[in-house]
Amino acid sequence: MSSREISSAKSGIAVSKRFDFRDPVVYHVCEEFVKRSNVGFKKYGQTLHNERTKGLKNLQGYLRDIQEELMDAVLYIQTARDELRDLSEEALLQKFNDDEYNGAQI
Repeated sequence: MSSREISSAKSGIAVSKRFDFRDPVVYHVCEEFVKRSNVGFKKYGQTLHNERTKGLKNLQGYLRDIQEELMDAVLYIQTARDELRDLSEEALLQKFNDDEYNGAQI
């Protein structure tokens, strides 16, 4: 076993594979999944796989987690929509003020 494999095993990395990406968006999403997994491993000290196979969480627990995450997502969507609306209103007000100012100088 190489020193890299030993280091990976100590870090909880069970599988390592190299991928080629033609789409940078897919590459970025995959990077984010790996980062998120690392945060979860650091926080909980185990993987989702271990959590499931060791019986640490049952189906009801996973469904509850999904529901809570989706509820949070809806709140984030609404907040982003509110922010977009506020930015649009600010831009319209600024344009109105700019037009009014430019019109007064003609």
